[in-house]
Amino acid sequence: MTRRRTTAVVAGVLTAGAVAAAVAVINLPPAESGDNTTRSGPAETAEITKETLVDHESHDGTLGHGDTSTVTARGSGTVTWLPAGGAVITRGKPLYRLDNKPVSLLYGSLPAYRTLRPGVEGADVRQFEQNLRALGYTGFTVDDEFTSATASAVKQWQDDLGRRQTGRIESGQIAYAKGKVRVDSLSAELGAVVQPGADLFRTTGTTLVATVDLDVDDQRLARKGATVDVTLPDGSTGKGRITAVETVVTPGQGEEDDTTSLEVTIAFTRTPTGLDEAAVTVDFVASQREGVLTVPVSALLALAEGGYGLEVVEAGGSTRIVGVKTGLFADSRVEVSGGGITAGQKVGMPS
Repeated sequence: MTRRRTTAVVAGVLTAGAVAAAVAVINLPPAESGDNTTRSGPAETAEITKETLVDHESHDGTLGHGDTSTVTARGSGTVTWLPAGGAVITRGKPLYRLDNKPVSLLYGSLPAYRTLRPGVEGADVRQFEQNLRALGYTGFTVDDEFTSATASAVKQWQDDLGRRQTGRIESGQIAYAKGKVRVDSLSAELGAVVQPGADLFRTTGTTLVATVDLDVDDQRLARKGATVDVTLPDGSTGKGRITAVETVVTPGQGEEDDTTSLEVTIAFTRTPTGLDEAAVTVDFVASQREGVLTVPVSALLALAEGGYGLEVVEAGGSTRIVGVKTGLFADSRVEVSGGGITAGQKVGMPS
């Protein structure tokens, strides 16, 4: 995975220990005294500015339809029909056919696990009746009880499907998904004789999403609900929102250790059109500080008595060392605060 870092030294609001580490990285020069004043100004200066400081990083990602799920045979028989790759299957439509009998897709989170018939009660009955009503069948009450009225509606549905009108729903006649599905790839062929549980094909969601793999060290970027910018293959930029962050453990090869990463899923505010799978670039924002005083990181001085300072240039060219507190580091600048500094002042840039 290619990474382009836009933060200069470290990212995030740093603890005291992290600030010390950042200072060590940039090898800050020491100052002679906390209140040292000189008459000759530095050769190079920079301005203290008041601005919004943003800690952000860009990472490469992939445009696609998200994670895949496997559709398995609900019974035994010969595969007589399969959907085409890329097809979208909606409620009530066949997922596949065994012995020329359709297995219909319904919407719900509870898998079909038993035969539904008059006298059966439970949450699976309500889920099935909700689907039956959504398909346009009436004459029954949507509740937890499978009644004779439900059986009558089921017979009408079975007649429309070309199935034997039993008024009962075998678990192998239906399959549930959270919503409509898109066929990703087939793993079975027409004419194959299968047993229950055999893989038939894989499905995805129908909406395009972006996915990015991040190192665990970049966890601060992966905040569920955070907004991001996604650069598409044509160079345009779309807004997105992080909808899921999953920890992925990849087993090591041979004696190598397992590796852990984060898989980040991003939904678009406005779904791109005319695209399928493609490479994208995602710009994450870890933190943001509005209206803060900032200076170039290289303007910081390590004070002899501890802490950090700036060499402030006075109007007449003399300078003085002012102690400051540091905050967010980003884009080669650092947030600073403390008495004696204001926006517009010049500070020395150590050579």
